[in-house]
Amino acid sequence: MPKILRIINRLNLGGPTYNAAYLTKHLAPEFETVLAAGMKQDSEESSAYIVERMDIPVEYLPSMHRAIHPGRDHETYQRIRKLIRDFRPDIVHTHAAKAGTLGRLAAMHSGVKVIVHTFHGHVFHSYFSPVKTRLFLGIERYLARRSSAIVAISRLQKEELCHRFHICPPEKCEVIPLGFDLARFSEDRERKGLEFRKSFGLKPDDTVVGIIGRLTAIKNHRMFLDAYRKALQETGPGLKAVIVGDGEDRVALETYCRESGLRFADQGNASPEADVVFTSWIRDVDRAIAGMDIVALTSRNEGTPVSLIEAQAGGKPVVSTLAGGTADVVQDGTSGLLCAVDDTETFSRHLARLAGSTEERQRMGAAGREFVMQRFHFTRLVEDMRGLYGRLLDGAS
Repeated sequence: MPKILRIINRLNLGGPTYNAAYLTKHLAPEFETVLAAGMKQDSEESSAYIVERMDIPVEYLPSMHRAIHPGRDHETYQRIRKLIRDFRPDIVHTHAAKAGTLGRLAAMHSGVKVIVHTFHGHVFHSYFSPVKTRLFLGIERYLARRSSAIVAISRLQKEELCHRFHICPPEKCEVIPLGFDLARFSEDRERKGLEFRKSFGLKPDDTVVGIIGRLTAIKNHRMFLDAYRKALQETGPGLKAVIVGDGEDRVALETYCRESGLRFADQGNASPEADVVFTSWIRDVDRAIAGMDIVALTSRNEGTPVSLIEAQAGGKPVVSTLAGGTADVVQDGTSGLLCAVDDTETFSRHLARLAGSTEERQRMGAAGREFVMQRFHFTRLVEDMRGLYGRLLDGAS
């Protein structure tokens, strides 16, 4: 039985945790896997409950954090080398940047036969200064040369990695989209939606547009608020905005609401008079999506936007910027409406258009659900990865 050491940056809410958990759980018994994870930031919501529900043990790496820290990073590297010595994996598969750097270096220096890395996003634009970006590019190109395969989670991401940033040649890069258990998003939607609205002071006949994710600059929530405010002026007071998530920009966004003349409330201060509701993190996101009419995303950079896959699984239309892999998960004009990054005017028009048409929302929602159920179920993810591992192991023997 081949052994896999799977290493993920941290267990925070988002696609990487689901990806690592489904692969760990459902590649058994053909593959034996140890899952190792670093530590989440204090501002992030834990996703440890995902692996706990699947009864997956985790080998935690207490010294591995998102920020660069030479002392802690060296300690993590040594800890991973010990894991490799003890477990003797045939494959080391890393997920996201920090795990990818330390895990691949440890695997290279330990003589592991097959080394795989998945990019769940990247930091090659919109994050850091040009100097720091060039440094990261150099590191990733070096590590890619020593890797057996690179996994991109969307067609556009592969295009960026191979042709825009020259991380690796196309023949080394495999596109394997994320996969999820999407059934819960279509179950008992009416009851869950009404309960969600009641808990946050939203009326059954309000038209609710929601955005889901960390409250951080790259997600561009200010654009969401600007576009919502313009759409509100056009459609009237029945249009409500819900911001699901939390992070370092929370206070700044509340201040921006005040400056923009938007009334807001939070989970402890529900009010039917509020224009904008901050819910903080919600673990059962299917309940939140059931209570929305439209799901939005305003990011400047994305890997695969999980919230948009989940929104469509729940039968909700999408309004989004064309960030990262968005075009691979939303059919523009069929399951949602897309616009350029930072194009607030077009985004606002799209919001107002869908807010004004129940029929169009229903049509797009039905099309989106059919689309994502075919392309993003976890069984397809597992089969794709099983095939890649088999080819790599055959080539390494």
